Parts: sequence; structure tokens; C-alpha cells
Amino acid sequence: MLGAIKNVGHVLYRVWFYILVTVPILLFFPILLLLTISEKTYHQFFWLARNLWARPILYGMGCFPKILRQQRMERGKSYMLVANHTSMLDIMLMLIVSPNPFVFVGKKELVSIPIFGFFYKRVCILVDRDSVKSRTGVYRRAQKRLNQGLSICIFPEGGVPEEHVVLDKFKDGAFKMAIAHNIPVVPMAFLDNKKRFSFTFLSGAPGPIRAIVHPFFETGILAASDTSTLREEVRQVILEDLVKN
Repeated sequence: MLGAIKNVGHVLYRVWFYILVTVPILLFFPILLLLTISEKTYHQFFWLARNLWARPILYGMGCFPKILRQQRMERGKSYMLVANHTSMLDIMLMLIVSPNPFVFVGKKELVSIPIFGFFYKRVCILVDRDSVKSRTGVYRRAQKRLNQGLSICIFPEGGVPEEHVVLDKFKDGAFKMAIAHNIPVVPMAFLDNKKRFSFTFLSGAPGPIRAIVHPFFETGILAASDTSTLREEVRQVILEDLVKN
């Protein structure tokens, strides 16, 4: 009986999440549509997504961000933001953690999500991981966004790892891009999102969600041949946090 009640609670918690995700999009649909017609208004779109979408979702779920910043981003500077990926809350938490406007690089499959997918494809850099042409095009589109003063965010595991995996192997893309465009890599560890709202359906509960923003890895003196070293150093920093916490 107790288990059945708990499962009902998990289902209601999931339903509440999707309500919180959807309602602000519907409420602000005309404004969002106007702000996504041109890339020139992306900064305004980012402000709205950060403050009127991500914050209400996290606080409405009872997931209160606690952010430890070991280094702070400079206003107007571009960065490569990377973090572990275990939850749909990762998107909202990343928006809260970064005061600098950024663009997600994400897989094209998310376009199929009703309502959310409509704006996702308009504001994100989409990549088809099975297409060499698509992966190559990401660099060109990222450079355009960097030229506009934006940062880039990539979850370098390339997807959500299996339940028992603490941190999957990292793909090269984020680190190649950071070196090619000479921007610092910002490693972040999201410690509680999996516990709060994982991709396992009957799971999750309110509580604090901690993020640690580590000192940045500068790429100014690095060459393409340093990609694997940078990738593993960044991964190790995040992995140590996950293991300790």
C-alpha cells in the first residue's frame, strides 16, 4: 500500500513538472515567437527563459539551487559551458547558473517534444550525431553565435548515461570547439539533479540542487592535438565531485 501511494506521488510530481514547463511557454507564446524571429533579440529571449521559465520550474518543483562558484564569469565574455547530464532539470539549472547568455548545442531528436521542441529548434544549435555534415556545421554556427557575444553549452557525455554510470565518457566536440574558438571551458558538476528528477519515471523528490562551478580551463595556448588531454582533465574535475557527493 505504501509503495502504491509513493508511486502515485512520483506520477503527480512528473505531471506537475510538465505543467510547469508548458504553462509559461503558452502564456508568453506571442512574446517568445517575436523574440525568436531574429537572432538579434536572443539576449531578451535568454532573460525570459532564465527568469520566467527556468526559475519558476525549479522553485515550483521544490528544487532550490545552491551554487558554489570557484570562479565567476566576466560579463560580455564567451565561454564553453560543460556539465554532467542526468536529468531534464539540467537545462533549467544551467540557465540559472550562467548569468551570461548562451546557446545550447543539442541533439535534433528533442525537436519532437510538443511545444518545447518548437522553440528548441529556433534557438539551439542542433546536431545530428550520425551525420558528419551536421557535426561539421555546428562549428560554423557556433562561431556565428560567439561573434554575437554569446557562450556555448554542451553536455559532453553526448546523452544520458545508464543508471549505474556516475559519469560517462566525454565526446571531443566541446573541447575541440573551445580550442578552435579560443574560449575558456567552464566545468560544472550538477550533484543532485538525478536524485531530484531522473529519467527513471517512478522517481524524484523535492530538495536542494547543488552546482559547483570550477575554475576555468583556458585554451589560448592549446592546439587541436591537446583536445583529448583537455577533455580528460575537465572530466576528472567533474567526476571527483560526483564521487565525493
